[in-house]
Amino acid sequence: MRAAESAHAVSPPAIRELTPGEVRRVIFASSLGTVFEWYDFYLYGSLAAIISKQFFSAVNPTAAFIFALLAFAAGFAVRPFGALVFGRLGDLVGRKHTFLITIVIMGISTTLVGILPSYARIGIAAPVVLIVLRLLQGLALGGEYGGAATYIAEHAPHGKRGAYTSWIQTTATIGLLLSLLVILGCRIALGTEAFEAWGWRIPFLLSAVLLGVSVWIRLTLNESPLFQEMKREGKMSKAPLTESFAQWGNARIVLLALFGLTAGQAVVWYTGQFYTLFFLTQTLKVDAQTANILIAISLVLGTPFFLVFGAMSDRIGRKPIIMAGLALAALTYFPIFKAITHFANPALEAAQVASPVVVATDPAGCSVQFNPVGTAKFTSPCDIAKAALVKRGVPYSNEDAPAASGTEVRVGSTRIEQGNSAALTAALDAAKYPVKADHAGMNKPMVVLLLWILVLYVTLVYAPIAAMLVELFPTRIRYTSMSLPYHIGNGWFGGFLPTTAFAIVAATGNIYSGLWYPVVISLATLIVGLLFVKETKDVDIR
Repeated sequence: MRAAESAHAVSPPAIRELTPGEVRRVIFASSLGTVFEWYDFYLYGSLAAIISKQFFSAVNPTAAFIFALLAFAAGFAVRPFGALVFGRLGDLVGRKHTFLITIVIMGISTTLVGILPSYARIGIAAPVVLIVLRLLQGLALGGEYGGAATYIAEHAPHGKRGAYTSWIQTTATIGLLLSLLVILGCRIALGTEAFEAWGWRIPFLLSAVLLGVSVWIRLTLNESPLFQEMKREGKMSKAPLTESFAQWGNARIVLLALFGLTAGQAVVWYTGQFYTLFFLTQTLKVDAQTANILIAISLVLGTPFFLVFGAMSDRIGRKPIIMAGLALAALTYFPIFKAITHFANPALEAAQVASPVVVATDPAGCSVQFNPVGTAKFTSPCDIAKAALVKRGVPYSNEDAPAASGTEVRVGSTRIEQGNSAALTAALDAAKYPVKADHAGMNKPMVVLLLWILVLYVTLVYAPIAAMLVELFPTRIRYTSMSLPYHIGNGWFGGFLPTTAFAIVAATGNIYSGLWYPVVISLATLIVGLLFVKETKDVDIR
């Protein structure tokens, strides 16, 4: 009798299946908090053009915008470190407590951006503090996503992980959409001048309210049932980092997850939802309000497909859906972005065909016009000419010429010598290069359709990724193991995409040349994924 009682006492209780209401609460609470965290993180990117003027005004506009993008990318650079810190914490003390910490760090950092004085008031301290706050945001986000995805997946019944985790996959897009809508509402209510002067701070300050709501919601959650069972059985990892990355069996899976899944997924995500915004406003000169509306509509139309492809991955597998998205992106990015130019700024396309611009000069006389500390002066004829063309959004090609011949800009048949700014402006006007996109001449339905297709690619690669990453790793080190490849992929390969792509465009003059970055990464990931990554939908994570 005693033996039976003893055996019964040490047997771990079975994991209780959650009721539909409990499942909905888990998904809602986890996803809503993550939406707010993505909102905080992407506010900066949505306001990059204004932030470049507020905090990097010591340099020329082109360099200021690139440097603002670099500060944006700084948050992505540290995301893998956040994954290591909070992933380890999540595997040691639990999922719930860890993503409570991350959301507090994110909310406070974002709110502080809203009260940070500009460069005009405190000088170089302004961009320095801004970058520090971006780094804190990146650390927080590095711990947030893995915790939320793992938490939902560990509540999901077998055969429905794709459908359940697809809700967490919507949060990045909804967070971006929320940031665009809040910005748009403030811009309309205050007017462009007031919004760019001080109103841009309001969306950041709103984070204080969202932080309070998020913390309250997450305090109502219980710990993941799989983590609780593992803790009762004494099977928790004592060294998650060592088990995840120092043991080749698991480290190999981490590498395959990075180079066969998340690197390509990341560049497709950031091309389809972030680079498009910058392409519309900075390259095609579409006004910010119109661009935000077009992007917002495409996001609204595209977001339900996260749920469609997440559920579909439970039936046909995660891998085919992700690989299809990578292949479509690599094959169609160039024609789609050329079509966006055709429908969003047809005057620019027409001028480029009728009067192509060529800069003929000795390459040694041209500079890479990026000087974040504002000490260099770009005064050569080549620099003056290229700066004028980039500022106006005019595509151009480069042609090598002997040093003795100086710099010549050809606008169609018109020749401008030695970077003569007045003559260049006159020639561009005569060739009908637009200063900004003509609102009346824009085919908005077609632009939305093309943007929606790009968002559809995002849903293909992103909807199944959380479930697949969860299924690749054991419970004891899951938070740590899945977070690192996800955040290296999205933080480094994806986060640096806008900066890298625009730097390529600024160097070459070809407005589409930046697309080579996501195309090459997508193709490389597609090859590795097809050859080496195995399907995971039938893995039982219990």
